[in-house]
Amino acid sequence: MTDDKRPLAVFDLDNTLADTAHRQKYLERKPRDWNAFFAAAPHDPPLAPGIELALASAKECEVVYLTGRPERCRADTEAWLARQGLPAGRVWMRGNADRRPARRTKVEILRDLARKREIRMLVDDDGLVCADAARAGFTVVRADWADTSEALKTAQEKEGRT
Repeated sequence: MTDDKRPLAVFDLDNTLADTAHRQKYLERKPRDWNAFFAAAPHDPPLAPGIELALASAKECEVVYLTGRPERCRADTEAWLARQGLPAGRVWMRGNADRRPARRTKVEILRDLARKREIRMLVDDDGLVCADAARAGFTVVRADWADTSEALKTAQEKEGRT
């Protein structure tokens, strides 16, 4: 990690910075096609409100990323972030076999980060993550600028996949 002492601005990826609408169809089938869902992630269009907020945040904060994507998606994820011109920053990802709900994994990581650094804000689209992070005392910006399917919401909460 960098020795930067600025506060952290923590950004989710899917439906916060990256528009997943084109790949949500893979979650609407039975069984869900997780491999196709994540394989399509490099083609996500950027979400302008999220990108603009990340760039603005970089003026006062170190921007880092906290995603429910599995570790196997790291190379594609980091390449996507670079293509969007987003600030270089550490990316926390879910272990490939970790199926805990995002609201648990993300708040756990936020608490760990907060022991070392001030967290200025968490920006996330998942209402449950936002609610639990706010209850834990974190400042939350709800990313409400993307459409999320019910299949994706279920996957985030019940299947611990994103």
